[in-house]
Amino acid sequence: MDTLLTAEIAANAPRYRRKSSTFIDAIHDIPHGQDLAPAQLYSTMSGRLFHSGRIAIVMVGPPARGKTHICVSMARYLGWLGVKSRIFHLGDYRRATVGPDGSIPDDYFFPNASPASVILRQKILKKCREDIYSWLNHDNGQVAIYDAVNPTANGRRSLAKEFAKHDVQTLFIESFVDDERILRENARNVKISSPDFAGMEPDEAAKLYLQRIEMKIPVFETMNEKELNYIKMINAGEKFFYNNVSFNYLAHRIVFYLTNLHIKSRKTFFARAGTTAEEDSYKADAPLSQEGRDYAQKMSEALLKHREQERLTNIEEGGPDVPLPPLTVWTSTRMRTVQTSDVLKEKGYKVRQRTQLSQ
Repeated sequence: MDTLLTAEIAANAPRYRRKSSTFIDAIHDIPHGQDLAPAQLYSTMSGRLFHSGRIAIVMVGPPARGKTHICVSMARYLGWLGVKSRIFHLGDYRRATVGPDGSIPDDYFFPNASPASVILRQKILKKCREDIYSWLNHDNGQVAIYDAVNPTANGRRSLAKEFAKHDVQTLFIESFVDDERILRENARNVKISSPDFAGMEPDEAAKLYLQRIEMKIPVFETMNEKELNYIKMINAGEKFFYNNVSFNYLAHRIVFYLTNLHIKSRKTFFARAGTTAEEDSYKADAPLSQEGRDYAQKMSEALLKHREQERLTNIEEGGPDVPLPPLTVWTSTRMRTVQTSDVLKEKGYKVRQRTQLSQ
């Protein structure tokens, strides 16, 4: 009688001779309850990728630059790769230190703060970094993401040296933004969602937040340290600058991810293709019927009217009178979808045919 040899049988059979296979490495038992992430290369007993080492990703940039959004997106991507990562938001440590009803000194964010404010800042920094080292050393963490402003070149050099003493490689990521539209949008998002402004009136929160930004900008030094590993993302991904980032596999994956990351807000509209005169089937690539052409015309007019109303509403709410972001139309390669987009194409909008949408 033939017996189907499964991973569970092989792992639990004491007399079975260990052999290399797709489910066992001939040395270790299969960890119970351990699943591979969708893009994970392999699993280890420690949970770390052995060829990548321990990394500290250090965010750089004043407020309203989208740093926290980048952190969260990057942590999700690393989780998809099967890499153990954790975000350490310095702002969370500040709020935990002063308590829910406490308040920070008025000069806390000033470059030349009082001795009491400096002591408070050092206390918060120490607690955050202790947690980073504890997680890396005792919880088998691999990538610690440190979310803070890190405004000065000397401070960043000192931070890289400190991590190096703990055998941790450092990769800095600066979000550089000088586009006023992006700054305004980020400020609106932060004042609504940040715990720092909970319970405050929107106008008061926006004013306070902009004051914080103005306090940070005069002392902020953009990254130019040639000896450090860093990525500079300019205006939410319009341009990138890299310096010494080819030190391991994960660094390459992070660069790849950031170049494909979208942190600007955007909208996606979904529309059905018009109907055809013939019965729809995969083999029959029929053109639009008259009813389908009428639908394409009305759908296009409704979409453009909606976008124009969005622009007018933005102006009424105090926004700038600027054109809306460009509209790009994606269709499948089927004739009826291509013809449905012809109205927009004739009006000058870019239309792309994607074979993936035909599946």
